[in-house]
Amino acid sequence: MSPSAVADLALQGQEPAASHSKAIRPSNGHSNSNGTKPTTKRTEFLLDRNLHKSFPLVVGGKGNLLYLADGRTVFDATSGAAVSCLGHGNPRVIEAISNQIKTGVPYLCSSFWSSEIVEELCKELINSTQGKMKRVYLIGSGSEAIEAAIKLARQYFYESDPNSPRVNIIARESSYHGNTIGALGVSGHVARRAPYEPFLMDNVHHVSACYAYRQRKDGESDASFVARKAAELEAKFQELGPETVIGFVCEPVVGAALGCVPSVPGYLRAMRDVCHKHGALFILDEVMSGMGRCGTLHAWQEEDVAPDLQTIGKGLGGGYQPIAAVLISSKIVNALLNGSGQFVHGHTYQAMPVQAAAALEVQKIQREENMLQNVQTQGAYLEMCLKARVGNHPNVGDIRGKGLFWGLEFVKDKATKEPFDPRLAVAQRVHDTAISAQFNMTMYPGTGTADGYAGDHVILAPTYICTKADIDHIVDVVEGVVNQVFQKMAGL
Repeated sequence: MSPSAVADLALQGQEPAASHSKAIRPSNGHSNSNGTKPTTKRTEFLLDRNLHKSFPLVVGGKGNLLYLADGRTVFDATSGAAVSCLGHGNPRVIEAISNQIKTGVPYLCSSFWSSEIVEELCKELINSTQGKMKRVYLIGSGSEAIEAAIKLARQYFYESDPNSPRVNIIARESSYHGNTIGALGVSGHVARRAPYEPFLMDNVHHVSACYAYRQRKDGESDASFVARKAAELEAKFQELGPETVIGFVCEPVVGAALGCVPSVPGYLRAMRDVCHKHGALFILDEVMSGMGRCGTLHAWQEEDVAPDLQTIGKGLGGGYQPIAAVLISSKIVNALLNGSGQFVHGHTYQAMPVQAAAALEVQKIQREENMLQNVQTQGAYLEMCLKARVGNHPNVGDIRGKGLFWGLEFVKDKATKEPFDPRLAVAQRVHDTAISAQFNMTMYPGTGTADGYAGDHVILAPTYICTKADIDHIVDVVEGVVNQVFQKMAGL
């Protein structure tokens, strides 16, 4: 069976016969010395993530599984990068995309035209907030969403006063909000910022993250920890001058930068109260943690702390189309309506009908099949199993997360929380072992967890369709990988 035929079967909702899996080969036109085509590829024309690595070739996917050119079947325990929330090859979403393409208008210039499918998606999203947000700005990626949010936050104040002194943004250390210059400027991830520091905005200021594992004092209650964080934010407002601050940006659950670190209960409300006390905006980045990933459709809904601006992405379209969005509150919409009447911003590929068709179908499926309940149920089971099976491992320092969004932080010394030397690349070792032919499962690695350079974690973010049996498999692999990696490292 050809790779294209395998991919076609996956798109149609079928799984290739097991007897054919060994024969799968990529159709890339290049052969090895023995005449067979390669099953991994070091790219020749694409500027890939790592130019020194060869990557396994994927030829199809269905549900939780990815089919590789070497005949392997890999369990996707991370939904890519916490994106493929419905799994791979969902026939309803594929049909919705196909139907929109068949209309002849997968793309429309948003400067000239409107689209019913786009409006329907926006209505779905606003209704999902119980009306606490008012409008939706649709774009193509999480980084673009952050760029739009910080520009819109500035324009909110500019509408009433073009000479507004509000020019400062407060964000958090150990945060990651995207790779464009503006989004990276807001981010606090030291290593990712380092090459571009001369380019980054000098009006972004950082306070500490809400990172209980490394920051909570012995015996400190949630209330005391939150009060300390609120006092730090208040002090930053006073340092900058409250009248100069546009707003505060944070992730309700920190994703890639720290590995699924949830806010301590009461933290989001306390931070919002500080912002609103000074007339500043409260901005939440839910690109990774939102759209059901943490057990509620929007992560802020667990404590009912609605923001002024909210970014979403990843699980919005489930990987079937590149799409992200900014959800905008009434007060910001009203400032535009009563002022210029427009957002001074725009992208060529914004509010595309084909993007909206995919995202709308993803959201309908989640709602109609009550997938948030499964996220909560399987997430609680995943937490219990992880803590039971690897929680006492001497190199697993912390297990944290919410819903189907869990991180494991690795440490050299459990008592002192000392991280490993970054040169050991522990998180990458765990990932490479997990994805090898022995285990055939994805884990999402991250570094800089402790101080921006040192510190290792991996993320588990399985699909919303996963079952108890799938969770059992994930935890079995995690235990096997962790034990093997650290046994091999014992002498290092």
